[in-house]
Amino acid sequence: MKNRLHTMLVALCVYVLLGFLIFQGKSLEKMGSNLFFPTISLSVYKEGPRETMISYVKKLFPLYQYVEKKSATVAVEDTVTFEMLLAQEAEDELRVSEDLTQNTQSSSVTTSKVSLEKLRDFNYLLSNYYTVDSTTMIGPEQLNADQLLAKDMKINNNSNGPKVLIFHTHSQEAFKDSKSGDASTSIVGMGAYLAKLLNQKGIETMHHNGVYDLINGKLDRSKAYQMSEEGVQKILNQNPSIEVVIDLHRDGVPETTHLVTNINGKQTAKIMFFNGLSRTKTNGDIAYLKNPYIQDNLSFSLQMQLKAQEMYAGYTRKIYLKGYRYSLHMMPKSLLIEAGAQTNTVQEIKNAMELLANILAEVLL
Repeated sequence: MKNRLHTMLVALCVYVLLGFLIFQGKSLEKMGSNLFFPTISLSVYKEGPRETMISYVKKLFPLYQYVEKKSATVAVEDTVTFEMLLAQEAEDELRVSEDLTQNTQSSSVTTSKVSLEKLRDFNYLLSNYYTVDSTTMIGPEQLNADQLLAKDMKINNNSNGPKVLIFHTHSQEAFKDSKSGDASTSIVGMGAYLAKLLNQKGIETMHHNGVYDLINGKLDRSKAYQMSEEGVQKILNQNPSIEVVIDLHRDGVPETTHLVTNINGKQTAKIMFFNGLSRTKTNGDIAYLKNPYIQDNLSFSLQMQLKAQEMYAGYTRKIYLKGYRYSLHMMPKSLLIEAGAQTNTVQEIKNAMELLANILAEVLL
């Protein structure tokens, strides 16, 4: 009885050990031969045929057959996980968790230029210029003011060809008084207006009005970022002179919230720069959503934020940091901008585009 119990315990331990090693990516065949047949493993692995030994290992450990089948589905499971992450990314942008009570009407603010010494204080920089979503995290190694402000955001305006591309991953976003079926009163129309203003300032700009959030005529954002990347990448390949990519959106807020400020006597929608960090507290760095330009993105948004504060204080909300990648990985100088919300009027958004054009010109030229 004791011998049988001993044998069962040994077998159980072997199963647990094998399961752990297998799921760590070890080769069962090699591990089994090295563990149980150390004298023959050298010749077997150097000289070829292993079928006899593999067959023996399978008979000795029938769990292997399940693991072998399981490992064959890893690529499929990774693909499914990738699709789920992309779908969640598409929806998550709309769920911004910040205190909107401080981002409504304001008109008494004054412009200012903050000292670099203050910005070098990570806590000061974070608390005054950023809202970090509860699902993600960031540290002083990523928000280093000296490094972020040292990056040159100027474009080469001496060469031929467009320098800026404006597009809309969510083309169906509209405003309080937008007219149904009239794209000129939607976020697409605001992108066209911004492009016009930049061209007038001598910054050659393209506006792409591709639709990526409709599938079979119905609103569906689950693959919007995938689809927009395909369309935008084609444009970038055809126009290598483009240095700046702007994905222009409008936010979604409670109906009681009105993101507006009074600047130079005009009711102007507030805007928000939005950065994706490809990192969540739950998953850590998301390899599926790799972005080699995160630091460049952070530099661009911070330089825009500081210039906006200097020129039009009260115009911008805090920079929002969230997980996932969104559309920020195609170009170092990439911006995702939330212009107002569904509670703003078209005129408030147009006023905002005029200020945005001025700030872009200051930072890029």
